[in-house]
Amino acid sequence: MNTSLPPAEELALVDRELARLDAHRAQLLLRRDWLVRVLDAQRAAPVPPVPPVPPALPAAAAPRPWPAPEATPRSTQNVLLTLGGMLLTVAALVFTLVSWGTMGIGGRSAVLAVVTSAALFAPVVLLRRGLVSTAESVAVLGLVLTVLDAYALHRVALPETGGLGYTAAASAILAGAWAAYGSALSRLRTPLPAAVVAAQLPLTLGVLAADGALTAFAWAALGTAALDVAAVVWVKALPVRVTAGVGAAGLGGWALLAGLGLSLTSPLEALPLLLACAAVLLFLAVRHAPSALASAVVAGLAGIAAAGGLLRAGVPEAWIVPAYALCALVLAGATAWHRGPWAGPRTEPVKLPGLRDGLAWAGAGVLGLATLWALPPAVFGLLDPRVRSTEIWSGAHPERTLTDYPATASLVLLMVTAALVVVPRLWTRGAALVLGWALLVGLPVAFGLSYGASLAVLLGATAAALVVAVRPAPVARGLDGSAEVLAWLGFGCGLASGLAAVAPALDSRAATFAVLGVLAALFGAVALLGGGVRRTVAACAGVLAVAGLVGAGAAAGGLSEPVTGLLLLVVPAGTAGLGAWLRRRPESVAVEATGAAVGLFGLGLTLDRPALLALALALGGVVAAATAVRPERRPVASWVAAVLFLLATWVRLTVWEVTTPEAYTLPVTVPALVVGVLRRRRDPEASSWTAYGPGLAATLVPSLFAAWADPHGTRPLLLGLGSLAVTLLGARFRLQAPLLLGGSVLALVGLHELAPYVVQAVGALPRWLPPALAGLLLLAVGATYEQRLRDARRLRERLGRMR
Repeated sequence: MNTSLPPAEELALVDRELARLDAHRAQLLLRRDWLVRVLDAQRAAPVPPVPPVPPALPAAAAPRPWPAPEATPRSTQNVLLTLGGMLLTVAALVFTLVSWGTMGIGGRSAVLAVVTSAALFAPVVLLRRGLVSTAESVAVLGLVLTVLDAYALHRVALPETGGLGYTAAASAILAGAWAAYGSALSRLRTPLPAAVVAAQLPLTLGVLAADGALTAFAWAALGTAALDVAAVVWVKALPVRVTAGVGAAGLGGWALLAGLGLSLTSPLEALPLLLACAAVLLFLAVRHAPSALASAVVAGLAGIAAAGGLLRAGVPEAWIVPAYALCALVLAGATAWHRGPWAGPRTEPVKLPGLRDGLAWAGAGVLGLATLWALPPAVFGLLDPRVRSTEIWSGAHPERTLTDYPATASLVLLMVTAALVVVPRLWTRGAALVLGWALLVGLPVAFGLSYGASLAVLLGATAAALVVAVRPAPVARGLDGSAEVLAWLGFGCGLASGLAAVAPALDSRAATFAVLGVLAALFGAVALLGGGVRRTVAACAGVLAVAGLVGAGAAAGGLSEPVTGLLLLVVPAGTAGLGAWLRRRPESVAVEATGAAVGLFGLGLTLDRPALLALALALGGVVAAATAVRPERRPVASWVAAVLFLLATWVRLTVWEVTTPEAYTLPVTVPALVVGVLRRRRDPEASSWTAYGPGLAATLVPSLFAAWADPHGTRPLLLGLGSLAVTLLGARFRLQAPLLLGGSVLALVGLHELAPYVVQAVGALPRWLPPALAGLLLLAVGATYEQRLRDARRLRERLGRMR
């Protein structure tokens, strides 16, 4: 609204108006409450006088609204009824246990009969009046009283009866009575679940009362669980189904565990029990879809345990795991091949994938556990031994860590591999590939093969895996777009087993050459026939195998480590030639880099022999220079060649005990200046600092330091002449780098030559003369300061126009 009042006054007006409205609302609420009470009391009493209307309350005294209720009427009712039922139950217990002995037999019977009958009959009347919650509470009291009646009957009339037997019979009678009572009063929710709870006791307690064995108790538990399953399937009431499901899970699970335990000690006794458990679970899976998968999995495990227990009793210990694996394979295979419908007795034929999948998962789970049991030979075949305990080429073989492992582990891997191959899935083919390779790798450990046979098996596993890496199509038959995955799995397995064959091959000279030669051939074939990144990795692995052959050949010839390092330069030379043949293929870079790494390792072996190190560096420079002929390698290879040649020169000079610094710096300066001249010809705009600065500094700076420490005059004279020539060339061609570097060095050399005379002259002069000369110099500089600034500016501009 629009007013002409100031904001503060308008706010006060609004607050007063709101307070007035609240007061008026409070008056109306009071009037409404009176009218409601009048209407409720019209039939019971005369109309009360009309109360006076209270005056309007001021704004400050306006009534506050009542807080909202924190509990609903229904929840309040439930709490009251629950408390009432609990108190009555406690009272009945106290009466039965404490006050029972103070009454005669007639009185006791009359009290129990009257109270129990009243508690059970009262819900009928209450339900007719619509008081469902009250009827539920009274019905619970009646059920508790029936339990007390049974207890009282045992204490008074049947004291000689055994407690377990009487409890079993009483629980059966109570379960039937409560079920009939709950069925008659279907609106009550408690009696039927209570009947289910009571029905869990008769069979199990009866077996205990008869001193039955563990097997009998397990059968009793299973029978009770079967009744619970029937209730879950056929009863519609949710509370009953939930209660029965809990009972079935508890007692049925106990019966299953008992059967599994018996299958390890008494398989014939456990067989019918486990099969019965499986039958109950399969019935539940067929008729109750939500639990089909879980029920089928447990049923499959029970069936495998039953059949495997029989086989376990008739086979040696080493064949126990294969026996269970065979049972699991049969189950998984049968469910995998079956694709027909499952039909219920009252329904149309429908497919139950949960049942089929559950049985398949049960078989697969057991096969997975058997596979884990069978893998240690393969693991130790790859990793044992990796730390040598004998000398290389000694002919002695370290003992294996894993011994006396059952050879049947290979049979388990074979069965699982065969099962996975027939399933047209990517993951099954990949797992079959890896397990088949693991089978081959583990054969030497599982069967304790000889040294030569073990190496042959490892190389065979490597070859088979690399064949898959090159030609994965047969393994990927029936799968779309999955060959490349499978190819990588085969390549990884081949790399692992190939590397595993190298370590034991070092026990024998002949084995070393044989294994490295086979690996070089295999990885070379993959590099030629494979594709993508696998070709590159295989080529690098082949280069390393060739390098190993070169090193082994040098060791076999009795050559020293420095000479062996010199021979290893054959590898980078070969990879450089191979890179030239491959030209711009992606794998050429990796191959040449691997060869360079081998060459660097060879250089490291020659460090103890400086003469051979110089030769090796020179040979490496030749290889790099030859590589620099190729346009795509020139930027890197040319610098590598220059560095290697320079290092070779320096090492050779060190061997010759040359200490003159110019002998080390001139081999750097001359090529650097040549490169600078070529650079300036190709790019006239290039700076002289970039073209000539590094080369000139490489010689002038070390020579300057040497000249300052040289007591003779030959080096300063030659350095002065050289720096003078560089300065004049810089001035002639207007180049900054030669002019400034040459001039600076020339000035420092001159200062070095004049320094002794200056010191001598200063020592002969009076002590007052140097301060006086310094003062005259400052006066002269100050008088011509402006002119000196203009001269310095002109010199800077001239230098700035130079390159």
